[in-house]
Amino acid sequence: MVDYIDDNEIPVFIINGFLEAGKTAFIKYTMGEDYFQIDGNTLLIVCEEGEVEYDKKELSRYNTKLVTVDSEDELKPSYLEELRESSKAERVIIEYNGMWDPTRLILPEAWVLYQQITIFNGATLTSYLNNMKALMGPMLKNTELCIVNRCDGKKDEELLDWKRKLRPMLTSDSAIVMENRYGEIPLETLPEELPYDIEAKIIEIKPEDFGIWFFDAKDNPERYKGKFVSFTACIMKSRAFPEDCFVPGRMAMTCCEADMTFIGYMAHYSGLSAFANHAWVKLRAKVDIRYQKEYGGEGPFLEVTEMALTGEIKEPVGF
Repeated sequence: MVDYIDDNEIPVFIINGFLEAGKTAFIKYTMGEDYFQIDGNTLLIVCEEGEVEYDKKELSRYNTKLVTVDSEDELKPSYLEELRESSKAERVIIEYNGMWDPTRLILPEAWVLYQQITIFNGATLTSYLNNMKALMGPMLKNTELCIVNRCDGKKDEELLDWKRKLRPMLTSDSAIVMENRYGEIPLETLPEELPYDIEAKIIEIKPEDFGIWFFDAKDNPERYKGKFVSFTACIMKSRAFPEDCFVPGRMAMTCCEADMTFIGYMAHYSGLSAFANHAWVKLRAKVDIRYQKEYGGEGPFLEVTEMALTGEIKEPVGF
């Protein structure tokens, strides 16, 4: 994603999601909004046809040319640029096919991904999370905004479960929005029951709860500031880190076995030199909030007070 596009670049908006997620309805609504209007032409590339159709008169009113693409193989940079030139488009909207991998899409030179939005239907999301999570990982990788619509009648527990499972597949600055017929559901007000005692003198984080703690601390760092946490983790050292600093963390499987990543927060321990890189330890640390260039901003920082060698946890963190 970019914050600014110069006159020589073509902004691209990718609207992603499975069939019947509401992509077409979202695009039609957005095209009518004042903030989305431009003086030039728009190229709309549709990669699958759903239950909602575009109105030709409406597209003409917004200077938009629609092109349908039936195969992922058609999305070659040369063909995409040919479509843009023939339509004299100054921006491109792609309604992507949810069964295609968007990370394989190569844009023509001067085309810039301005925003990728992924939309899910709340009526079918649980089934997709249980059965098609491997497809959802690539779909969400570059997503700036994830929208779950049609959440009517869903219990708080299910909404929170969706949030926990979607969050690891998104980037750290991505947003999740859930909607019902009345509008956006304020997720921060949902009563979330954490699997550990947040009010304990020392918050004991079990191995199976490490992922929940990691993302809850990322989203709600003030909840942990000044408190002590204890957990088992693997030491990751780097010459790029300040003296006696490291990351105690775990390998996490965000969507499938092929998509593994190391998660953890920057920490400091004065006795770090006594421990080898990649050693497994049980530690106790006081949580602070500090700016870290590795985060690109402020985030949890662990001041370790105790640390001892322990056994390896072979199973990766799951969500």
